[in-house]
Amino acid sequence: MAGSAHGHTPAAWTGVIISFIGFCIAGVFMVAANQAGFWAGMGVVLLGGVVGLGMRAAGLGMPKESEAVAAARAAATAKLRA
Repeated sequence: MAGSAHGHTPAAWTGVIISFIGFCIAGVFMVAANQAGFWAGMGVVLLGGVVGLGMRAAGLGMPKESEAVAAARAAATAKLRA
């Protein structure tokens, strides 16, 4: 797992931070028994996902690797294990 960079991008960090803030907002308003505030917090959670996807589409996420890169990685891993 340490060898992969999964989730270590500005898009991932930003989306998760915004979603975490929304989760905290929803939690506070759930305890306060305020439905409007709870749903506003849930909206912020969804906004985090939208922002993360938008940043990924803008090139700030992890690029998808091609089949050639995947094959080269598998061959290198197999060579190291042999």
